[in-house]
Amino acid sequence: MAVMAERAFISRQTLTRVERGDAGVSMGIYASVMFALGMVDRIGDLVDPAADRLGAMLEDEQLPKRVRSRSRLP
Repeated sequence: MAVMAERAFISRQTLTRVERGDAGVSMGIYASVMFALGMVDRIGDLVDPAADRLGAMLEDEQLPKRVRSRSRLP
């Protein structure tokens, strides 16, 4: 763990927060860890809306359940 934190230029405590998925950790830290793991080519997947199933489900919940058309008046 110490070697991994050193390679990512972060503290061991921050690396622990990354492993736990702490929302307070910046995207730059996640990018540094991914770079240290040799996963730099997958950074784009983090922001790809097509890869975010949970986000899509939450977005679908916000859609109206029914759409009614306006009646036309003569």
